Amino acid sequence: MITSIRLANFKNFADETLRVGPFTVMVGANASGKSNIRDAFRFLHGIGRGYTLAEIVGGKYGAGGQIEWAGIRGGVDEIIRFNQPSLLLQVGVEDFTYTIRVGRDEDRDGAFQVKEESLKLSATRIYSTQPERGNLQSLRPGDGELLLHWDRGITPREINTYVKVRADQPGITQFQRKERAPDKHRPSTDRVIQVLGNMRFLDLNPQRMREPAFPGQTVLGDRGEYLPTVLQAICEDSQRKETLVEWMRELTPMDVRDFEFPTDPSGRVHLVFLEANDRRVSAYAASDGTLRFLAMLTVLLGPDPDGLYFFEEIDNGIHPARQWLLLELIEKQTAKRGIQVVTTTHSPDLLTMMNDETFKNTSVVSRLEDADDAIIRPVAKLPRAGELRKSQGLGNLLSGGWMEDVLAFTEGYDEEVGS
Repeated sequence: MITSIRLANFKNFADETLRVGPFTVMVGANASGKSNIRDAFRFLHGIGRGYTLAEIVGGKYGAGGQIEWAGIRGGVDEIIRFNQPSLLLQVGVEDFTYTIRVGRDEDRDGAFQVKEESLKLSATRIYSTQPERGNLQSLRPGDGELLLHWDRGITPREINTYVKVRADQPGITQFQRKERAPDKHRPSTDRVIQVLGNMRFLDLNPQRMREPAFPGQTVLGDRGEYLPTVLQAICEDSQRKETLVEWMRELTPMDVRDFEFPTDPSGRVHLVFLEANDRRVSAYAASDGTLRFLAMLTVLLGPDPDGLYFFEEIDNGIHPARQWLLLELIEKQTAKRGIQVVTTTHSPDLLTMMNDETFKNTSVVSRLEDADDAIIRPVAKLPRAGELRKSQGLGNLLSGGWMEDVLAFTEGYDEEVGS
């Protein structure tokens, strides 16, 4: 589980940290930087997938020119904060802390390369790229290389505790292939890679969810593709099917009692809702909000969930009177299944109905007036936030601009406020 993510000189963040819980909510005005936090998560996810820095930032294409990975928004010229030589991302993964600093090598056509990298377990270093002993001078890495060394340091009797790796790719995904890498560290690095690689970034598009799918496509696409066949596979488990139906009855005025999956002449599977009166409603006639909620159900209730799901505007298309159901679903499933959900929202209703645990993991992202940099602050740490939440409701504080007003008043004047 990810516990925090620090962004230093990453896009419009000078040095800010987001606390991450089971369900993490981010609020803030448009263009404040919430999507840039998503990009930071995606950067770390690219590391977990074993990509080079060029692929993480610029994109990766597979056979036939098909895109396998979309690069980071803004590309090479905007990912590092203006006038800064490098960016730093630091992520807490359970008891581990993984840190990577990335810059551009102007002697190598401006290519991105790792400048520093380290992994710690609590206060104990597992590896880092910074030599700390004089006898390392004879082991200087060559052009385009990094030297990773291990917790005991290097002495003449411990010469096998270092490896040389390429500088254009994070070392954490390289040293497993190195014969001289210590076996005792592999479980630690494997665990961090597993967590970083086990993320999904869903930008659900109802039109894509309405499209039929070919049998065997059982993993929901990032835009909601293959919803009919994913749902069909889940419904093969009668208990999961009944749970889906119950949630659908709660969400919509449709009296759903079953799902049907007819096929067309091409063999593609379609989605049809069967109501209690035997009325059939196709996915083409269902509302956008119904389809978005159903897609969230499939990922949160389905078998083999991913570790972390990132949604932008999770409440989009869902009626305010029904958003409590969405909130209840996420809060229950994150607690029950050990998964994480990170989302942005502009919905006052969603904030008003969240439980105490989610409130603790809600942050406001803001750009102060006449400032280029964004800041991240836990809402619970703002002055009187807990008191005002009970008396006025967190949604009213959001819609009234209270959070931004408090930040404008407190930032730079009293750094101890709310601590």
